Amino acid sequence: MRQDRRAMDPPSEAPDKGAKEGRVTVFDTTLRDGEQSPGASMTRDGKLEVARALEELGVDVIEAGFPAASPGDFEAVQTVAQGVQARVAALARCTHGDIARAAEALRDAAHPRLHLFLATSAIHREHKLRMAREEILHRTSDAVAMAKELCDDVEFSPEDASRTEPDFLAQVVEAAIASGATTINIPDTVGYAMPTPYAELIRGLVARFGARAVFSVHCHDDLGLATANSLAALQAGARQVECTINGIGERAGNAALEEIVMALKTRRDVFGLETGVNTERLGPTSKLVANVTGLAVPRNKAVVGRNAFAHESGIHQHGVIAHRATYEIMRPEEVGFTAESIVLGKHSGRHALRARAAALGYHLDDAALGRVFAEFKQLADRKKEIYDDDLAALISASPARATWEMISVQSHSGPRSTAAVRLRHADGRTLDEAATGDGPVDAVMKAIARITGVSARLRDYSVRSVTVGEDAQGEASVEVEHRGRTWRGRAASTDVVEASAKAYLDVVNRIVDTGVEAAGDVDCPVGDYIGPVA
Repeated sequence: MRQDRRAMDPPSEAPDKGAKEGRVTVFDTTLRDGEQSPGASMTRDGKLEVARALEELGVDVIEAGFPAASPGDFEAVQTVAQGVQARVAALARCTHGDIARAAEALRDAAHPRLHLFLATSAIHREHKLRMAREEILHRTSDAVAMAKELCDDVEFSPEDASRTEPDFLAQVVEAAIASGATTINIPDTVGYAMPTPYAELIRGLVARFGARAVFSVHCHDDLGLATANSLAALQAGARQVECTINGIGERAGNAALEEIVMALKTRRDVFGLETGVNTERLGPTSKLVANVTGLAVPRNKAVVGRNAFAHESGIHQHGVIAHRATYEIMRPEEVGFTAESIVLGKHSGRHALRARAAALGYHLDDAALGRVFAEFKQLADRKKEIYDDDLAALISASPARATWEMISVQSHSGPRSTAAVRLRHADGRTLDEAATGDGPVDAVMKAIARITGVSARLRDYSVRSVTVGEDAQGEASVEVEHRGRTWRGRAASTDVVEASAKAYLDVVNRIVDTGVEAAGDVDCPVGDYIGPVA
């Protein structure tokens, strides 16, 4: 990879000083850290779909995954590396095996980056790694040097940096840079940092090492300060920010890309910084990620939530009517929100459907278009007016390679509800099953479990309206526990029982298609830690 790609990459021996002054590199980790959010596992095709949307959005670096974590993760990183032209990063621990595996996954990337991490805080050194300071320094130097032999672009993250002793952190940073790292990430791994001291830490490191490397920040939201800490670090001299769409991620999540980008744009007077992100793609990308991961965007989510530009107070409505700037510091159009309008109807054709899907960030090949078009025609017979959210719900419910497909579902409510379900397997078999339950949804889920052989415990279930009107689709969301892991699924239909059945089947397909049902959960070798990182 080094010989083939070096000429394609910009020189990385020293940071770009011109770019450092006012340009912030946006490093998106939705596909890696975002996927660590419980229940947010994506299929390989889903990851590629999101990666292409991120490329259209204009992010600078797409962290595609952790190749050593599992064969599925390796294949997903490989697929993304082959499918986009943007810079693609792969995560690796500071072990020769991990680094070689990550480099192999990035072999076909137009612009590859190896992202190494090693914990440095006292609590991690003592309880997780059982390594002394000297061992950490040696491991850092050795791993970065190996990575540099395989890839010109190397990033290093001292995990839990915000809780690492400043003097030792500086030693680790020096070791990483001396061995070839050109980007140094200072992660607030557990959301412990406060904006002012975190900014002071970054400022000190930039003053000492900023001529030799670009400094990056990766903040978690455990105390609700991920965006604030990230912005404070950028003011202090960091020039790369690591974030996720909708702020998804481990525990309380990561810094939200849309919040950081719009804060920099809206308050250019304060920050004097800019990104290469096309902000009009933020809304569509947010919806796509929500559909692919099954993690709904909260209505009151900043920038991309449904209520972000809604005004119910009479005083606020009057002010907005008089002049939008009275209560809106951003225009909805800036983030890709427009007044909800009818986009398609029952007489619309394939070309119109494909064009509108592309505008929403979905690029359908002929096979996918055929599947979605058939679903669209069925919906058009039930629903006169079809909106963007209706179309997004249809596309997300039509995966390219689902093991199980819903053919029909019938239910009857009564003292003891019953349901009959027909499914088709990818191998062509069509199977029928009936079940009884405490309600029609319970009965449907039991019937699906009998057919598929996938048994899971329902933890959460909800239904919401996708759009407006009496014929609006209902979107069902389910959260289940299976073999100690949490999985989420979503689906929509004008019939809420059918939507519930499809949402549960979506979960089943996620479990089966990621190989968990066939192979079981991946076990880590003793002494090798795979889990929430950076």
